[in-house]
Amino acid sequence: MSDKKYILSIDQGTTSSRAIVFDTQGSSLAKSQEEFPQIFPNDGWVEHDPETIWSSTLNVCSTALKDAQNQGISVSTIGITNQRETTIVWDRTTGDPIYNAIVWQDRRTADLCAKLKGDGLENMVTAKTGLLLDPYFSATKIAWILDNVDGARAKAERGELAFGTVDSFLLWRLTGGKEHATDVTNASRTMIFDIHNLIWDQDLLKLFNIPVSMLPEVKECAADFGLTDPALFGTAIPVQGIAGDQQAASFGQTCFEPGDIKSTYGTGCFVLLNTGEIPLSSKNRLLTTIGYRINGKTSYAIEGAIFVSGAAVQWLRDGLKIIQSANETEALARSISDNKGVYLVPAFTGLGAPYWDPHARGSIYGLTRDSGPAEIVRATLEAVCYQTRDLFEAMADDGMTPNALRVDGGMVANDWVMQFLSDTLGLQVNRPAVAETTALGAAYLAGLQHGIYSSLDDIKQNWALDRRFEPEMADETRTKNLQGWELAIKRTCYQ
Repeated sequence: MSDKKYILSIDQGTTSSRAIVFDTQGSSLAKSQEEFPQIFPNDGWVEHDPETIWSSTLNVCSTALKDAQNQGISVSTIGITNQRETTIVWDRTTGDPIYNAIVWQDRRTADLCAKLKGDGLENMVTAKTGLLLDPYFSATKIAWILDNVDGARAKAERGELAFGTVDSFLLWRLTGGKEHATDVTNASRTMIFDIHNLIWDQDLLKLFNIPVSMLPEVKECAADFGLTDPALFGTAIPVQGIAGDQQAASFGQTCFEPGDIKSTYGTGCFVLLNTGEIPLSSKNRLLTTIGYRINGKTSYAIEGAIFVSGAAVQWLRDGLKIIQSANETEALARSISDNKGVYLVPAFTGLGAPYWDPHARGSIYGLTRDSGPAEIVRATLEAVCYQTRDLFEAMADDGMTPNALRVDGGMVANDWVMQFLSDTLGLQVNRPAVAETTALGAAYLAGLQHGIYSSLDDIKQNWALDRRFEPEMADETRTKNLQGWELAIKRTCYQ
């Protein structure tokens, strides 16, 4: 590991954009974060303004770099991590988006997915992509834009439009339109990428009616993605690492061996289990995805995706207005001895794994006249843990039973949630010293390509434990809690 090298990590998330400058040991030296508005044009629709994504990213990068500069720090390379599946289509000549970004949570293409399923096409899609036919992924979002924006399809057929997930859009902007590329992890979430042969799949492009000319070049996660326009940050900086947020978090958690598992608690909750060079298939509707690809070697993962976890806490703050900040939730949860039979199913944008019900909507059960903010807050936090348990049950049925879980994301600062998670899973939960593992993973990838790190073992030495949580809950309490949750899920599911 060479000293005195610094890496800028861009972490473009669903609710905010962040930039963090890391040193080689993975310590954060400068940081900036900016929330941006969510757009909800219709029931189940979620959009972002791509220009706001770009401006917020530019702002946080400039702020973090200025802070670093004031400390005498110069950045050598840039890594990017991003909200996955979110879809942007822009004009190749002007660089202007032709429609808002359609966010991964968006459900507008549920009917199209249902039709394709009805036509018996899901098995073919899953065999090639490891994914299920669901509005979550990019393919049907691209098709929707082409079919619903005036003149879009004709422009696409003429090769005038570019598609990208957020990493690709940011790379285009950062390089002044010189680079149209993505990495294998983001490509693997589009539903048009063959994860076995690592190519855009012609059959899937035909199925979704997407011209191949729109698509970015697909590279490994640690690769040379181009240089930033010197006008942006005063000098040209190489972009050398890209990975979708969940894969980046897994990489930042140094989950490099088969069986290593992490769960990230951000806007949603995502569990990734490293399966090594073998793309295992789940019989319980978990996803097969690419964990990372470095030096010609692909590492695969099994993933369980929960659409809403931290976003439910944001709803408590901005929707119900029963808290002013997420920090208040821990004290409220501790203020009552149990959930008093109140369960919240946060299916605000449908249910993800293992249910995959795009029509389900958020529900609260068990309310009485005695129920108040504490019960609703506690039910919201508990739901995150119950949903994680659902994923672990599905993995166990697939023959995968990890003995410990590494956690990260904003919610893991809440000790009550982490203890309840350990109790609910009946499993050891390990919180790392550096909670910013998503941004850190992107930094590690850029550092590998830049030669700051010589190997994965070099990176592994950086991981350090902050706190370990062990199960303490009585078995009968856990069973009673889970029975209540299972009943709430049955009442919520649309199908």
